[in-house]
Formats: sequence, structure tokens, C-alpha cells
Amino acid sequence: MSDPFITPTEDPFDAIVDAPFDAALSERYLVYALSTITARSLPDLRDGLKPVHRRLLWTMRQLKLDPGNSFKKSARVVGEVIGKYHPHGDTAAYDAMVRLAQDFSLRYPLVEGQGNFGNVDGDNAAAYRYTEARLTRTAMQLMEGLDAGTVDFIPTYNGEEEEPELMPGLFPNLLANGSSGIAVGMATSIPSHNVAEIIDATLELIDNPHVTHERLMELFHGPDFATGGQVIDSAASIAEAYRTGRGAFRVRGMFHAPEAKEPDDVAAGIERLGGGQWQLVISEIPYQVAKGKLIEQIAQAIADRKLPILEDVRDESDEAIRIVLVPKSRNVDPDLLKESLFKLTDLETRFSLNLNVLDATRTPMVMGLKELLDHWTAAQIDILQRRTRHRLDQIEKRLELVRGYIIAFLNLDRVIEIIRTEDEPKPVMMAEFELTDRQAEAILNMRLRSLRKLEEMQLRKEQDELLAEEAELNALLESPARQRTRLKRDLKALRKDYAEDTPLGRRRTLIAEAAPTVEFSMDAMIEKAPVTVILSQKGWIRAASGHVPLDQEFKYKEGDGLAFIAHAQTTDKLLLAASDGRFFTLGCDKLPGARGFGEPVRTMIDLESEANVAAMMVHRPGGRLLLASNHGKGFVAQTEELLAETRKGRQVVNLKDGAVLRVIREIPEGHDHVACVGDNRKLVVFNLEELPVMTRGQGVQLQRFRDGGLSDAITFVLGDGLSWQMGGSGERTRTETEIRMWKVARGAAGRMPPQGFPKSNRFD
Repeated sequence: MSDPFITPTEDPFDAIVDAPFDAALSERYLVYALSTITARSLPDLRDGLKPVHRRLLWTMRQLKLDPGNSFKKSARVVGEVIGKYHPHGDTAAYDAMVRLAQDFSLRYPLVEGQGNFGNVDGDNAAAYRYTEARLTRTAMQLMEGLDAGTVDFIPTYNGEEEEPELMPGLFPNLLANGSSGIAVGMATSIPSHNVAEIIDATLELIDNPHVTHERLMELFHGPDFATGGQVIDSAASIAEAYRTGRGAFRVRGMFHAPEAKEPDDVAAGIERLGGGQWQLVISEIPYQVAKGKLIEQIAQAIADRKLPILEDVRDESDEAIRIVLVPKSRNVDPDLLKESLFKLTDLETRFSLNLNVLDATRTPMVMGLKELLDHWTAAQIDILQRRTRHRLDQIEKRLELVRGYIIAFLNLDRVIEIIRTEDEPKPVMMAEFELTDRQAEAILNMRLRSLRKLEEMQLRKEQDELLAEEAELNALLESPARQRTRLKRDLKALRKDYAEDTPLGRRRTLIAEAAPTVEFSMDAMIEKAPVTVILSQKGWIRAASGHVPLDQEFKYKEGDGLAFIAHAQTTDKLLLAASDGRFFTLGCDKLPGARGFGEPVRTMIDLESEANVAAMMVHRPGGRLLLASNHGKGFVAQTEELLAETRKGRQVVNLKDGAVLRVIREIPEGHDHVACVGDNRKLVVFNLEELPVMTRGQGVQLQRFRDGGLSDAITFVLGDGLSWQMGGSGERTRTETEIRMWKVARGAAGRMPPQGFPKSNRFD
């Protein structure tokens, strides 16, 4: 059976349009992009609102949710909004309304909430059936003038209702409350600011249209976030960000301890507990950082041992934020603890500035501060002119009626006679007294009790007042200077409500450049304690607590024994030199304890299978090492250049043709000569200055060999003579002071060593 709704002559394929896919896609995507930019994501410069926020406020005004009236259910507001003005999801509309009510999200809330509207911990608001809301005084100031012909009203999406194109109030909402949003191909990010500072900068701009940006920044200091905190950037960088309309601010939480006894401790957030113990108190956190998330970050840093100088974190907040930090010991540096928190957690964040807004023509544009204030001032002047014209129209209409009433009073007996005798008194009155239709209709609708002599006097007084107001308003329209003066007067009146001495107007965010960052490493947060590091011949490493005697016996696995041992501190770095010329770095605090055999060092560093550990030493800042291969090439290396941050270590000595790293010796302060001995027992001495200082390479030839290679090398003070260890159990040392006969230029073959030199061809 055929479909009765389709006639046989209709072909459904006739509706298909044949078009290139890329053209169709680009056309449709452009429509979507423009809709996102102009009707969803970017705020209007004139009122700082996006459509959803504007519709929420308009709906609440229609429901008479003024500050003096009672609250109504949020569900009622959301239903009205999505049913009449904003055909989107109820969740999106309610979330937007909740944000307008949160005093930790908006610097100057536009909605007053009753019930659970979320908190700074990051908890969500209760469902809209449980919460209630009404407008704040600030919202009423933002909407002031809606009934005065100041803005155009446009049809809603279905044409059944009308909504304002923008809010005409004088409250500078764009900068005061800020905005953020992501559109297609562009975004906006505007922090909140202090209203008093915005007005001060605007007044300066009105007085001097050519004011410099530097002068504006003397009055307009920067962001003023709802949650306080401190902007730590320099004044120059802040000014540059507002000059271009793009930039970023570093925002930190604040430490404050009001119960501390010493003023310095109050400002530093330090509470003294007695016995030398103390704790830090965080009183403000950066904007848009959830307090619960911040505490979790700090606790996780403690658990991960990233903050070993911090013992515990406690949340003692009520209405005011109070996060207590307990240090590991009373010897911890408070500044170091603060800097580590700034670096490792969201106690310091970055807030982007992108002054991308829609101007009066609905065109997206990134503006600097002066340009933005210029446009906003022009918009307010336009609103003032429209309000004035609207009032003039009202005055004209009222004057028409008042003049008609006065004519009626002057001819009262005749007017009554006409009304009593004529079947159609209206045209007769209009013809006899030259009345307009509105005047005649108003006279006919007059109440009898209005026919008093007193009423005539009031009408003449009203006429005079209206004429005077009309003249004043006409003068205002004709004079741009008067318009600027009126705007200044209105701005100054608004400023009183947000002055620095009012709870709402007091600046919350401190603008102060931070001191240079304290450079700290994890070493600075390690509790210092003595340890003895033991490395076995088979590569097992451990650290015994305390400085035990270096000749003490330790247990090893079967077939293993001592290779290296050294006293160190847990804050020290351990340098391991491999036979292939690569150096590795280990933190002494991360070494396994000495209760067992330790752990294989190869699990901590990527040591090549054919290489072995040739030396172990504790890193000393400013130290130098003599490095040489068995082929007799070497150089001097700075110990700072040997530190490596990764498991792979750092290749320092380049070895070729099967060479191995033979000599790794520390160069004590004051040593001025080098002694080298080869496998052929030839000894050569030369000046230490002849060796280059390098970060990586093969080095230079220390000694020339006809056969064999380098056996050992050492540095010494020529004036003190050359010393070496004698054999036997006595560990005697012999010093040869007459060593000048072996001193030659670097790279010589050398001559046989003094009598008594060890047969091992080593100096120790």
C-alpha cells in the first residue's frame, strides 16, 4: 500500500542537492563556528556576559527575584530559562547559575544562593530542586535601565518572547568578574579585577583621552581574584600583558597566622608551638584551585617522598581557609618549605590573560586595557544617550497630557457642558479647544475628584518641572562634554558602593613581585645523617648508619669482598667511575641499608656488561679529578661536570682501541705536579698546568711508551717530594724529596724510579 502522504509524482531524490563535500562542510562548519564565537563562548564587552548568563539574569528579573524579595527554587529559574530563552540542557543552565552565585568563583556574585551551591573544596552544588536563589544588588546595578529604552530587545528563539540584547547597567562586569571560554579557533581568559580601580582608570581616561598606558597602570594594579592570593610578577610584565591584551600571571597562595605573637610570624604564617616546634598556616589559595585537590597533592608529595621535610598536612578550615603544614623537624627552613610547595603543588599556578571579547558590532577582538576601556566608555555614552532620548519621549507625552488637563481646568464649565449635552463629546472638544486625540481621551477619563483648584496648581508645577528637565536633557544630548560629566558623576556614585573600605570592595589579591626564587634541590630537603658506603667486588652496594671504622669487617656473599668504602652524609652525592670512562651519580640517601648484603649497583645504574666500577668517591663541590687511560692519555675534570641526573650516567673519558680508564684520583688543593709510572717502571714528573681541563674527551699524552702502557698516576706538591706506600703490614710511607731529576716535559718516556719504589708500579 502506497504512503498517503506522498503523491505518486513526487520523487524523494529530487530534494537531494549535488554539491562538493568540502564546500558543504566548510559552509556548515563556518556557521557553527560563528555561532560558538558570538552566541556561546565569548563575552560581550559592554556587559561582560555570555548569552546564558544574560538570559539567567533576565529570567530572574522577570520572576521578580529582587534582593528585597523572597528566594525561589532554582528549578523554577532553570525551567523558565530553558523553556523561554535558552533551548539547551538544564544541567548547563544550572551550572552557569551556580557559578554566578559562588563567592569563590565570582569576585562580585550576581546571584544570591540559599542552600548548597558547592564549595572551595571542589564539591558540586546540590540539585536544583533543593536550592533557591535571587538576584544580588550588583546584578540589579548591571540591569539598571532596562525599562528606560537603553537597549534593543530581540525575539527569542521561537519568537514568542523578547529578551534584551545586552544589560545596560553601569557596573563594569567584564573586568570586575572576568570571563573564560573556548570557542572555535579562539578563546578568552579574563581575570576578575577591583571595581574601584576599574572606575579610577575609566575616570582618568574620560578626563584625558590621550592618557598613557603607564598612567592607567598606576591606578589599575592588576587582577583581584575572589580567593585572594598573591600575583608575584613584576609590575613591568603585568603592565605589558595589559598593554597587549595577552599574557599570564603567576598566582600564589598566602600564608597568614593571625594567632601568632610576633608580627613577622603573622605575615609569614608561622605558629610557634613551644619547645622550638612550629607549623605553617595557608590562609588563601590560588584562584580556581580546589582546596581538597591541593591538600591531596601535598599529601601525595609526602607519600612519594618528594617533600621529606614535611611531616603532615591538616585541613582545619571552617568558613575561612586554614591548611596547617607540620614540618619534619624544627630545624627545617620555612622559606625552603614554602618554595618547595610552590614548585611541587598548585599552591602556585598560572592564570592566562587573553582579552578577547565581542565589541559593539559583535566582532571578536583582542584588546589592550586602554582600548577596552575606550570601547566600554563609548558604549556607556551610547546607553546614556538612549536613556536620555527615551526620557525625552516620556516627557513629551506627559507634557501633552498636562497641557490638555490645564486647558480643561481653564474651561471646566464648558467641558462639563459638552460632556453632558453632546452624544459624541470627544470630537467637539477636539475642535473647540484644539486638543489632540490623546488629550481629549485623557480629559474624558478624568475622575471627578480631580476637579480641584489644587490639582490645577500641581499640574502647572509639574509642567514647569518637565519643561526644565526637557531643557536639561536636550542640553545633555547636544553636549559631549556634559555627557562625559554625567558619566563621571554616575561612576563616582557607583564607586562608593565598592570603595576600598567596604567589605565587598576591599582588594583581596596582593600585587607584589616575589623575591628571587630560592634555588633548591631535593638534597636540601634530605635530613642530614652520617653513613658509611660499602661497594663490594661483585658490585653490591649498601650504606651503614653512622661513620663506622673503615677497617671494620663486613659480611659479603660467598666469594665476594670489599672493593670500595667511604664515609659520607645522606645529603651527599656518590660518584661511580666505570672502566669504560662513564660516570654515574647516586644519592646517598637512596642507598639500601646495611642489614643485608645491599643491592646490585647495576639495578640503579645502566652499567655496560663488560665494564666494572673502577672508582667510588663522594662528590665535593669545587673538586678536581685526574683522569687517565691505560694508553697514557688523560686530562683534569671538574667534579661538577661529572654529575649525571639519569641512570645512563655521563660519558666523560673517550676510550679507543680497547683502552680502559686506569687512573681516577682526586687532586687536593695546592698540588702542582703530576707523577706517572708506566708498566715498564719508567717514571716521569711534569707540571700539572700542562694538563688541560676538559669536560669530555681522550685528553693528551701524559707519558710515551715503547711497550706497555700507563700503570698509575698521581698529583703532589713538588716542594714536599713524591710519596708512595711501602709494602708490608706497617703501611709505611716513603717520601723522595730529590725528585727534580725526573721532572721533564709532559709526554716524555721517563727514567727508572728511585730505589725502593713498589714493584706493583702503583703509588698506593
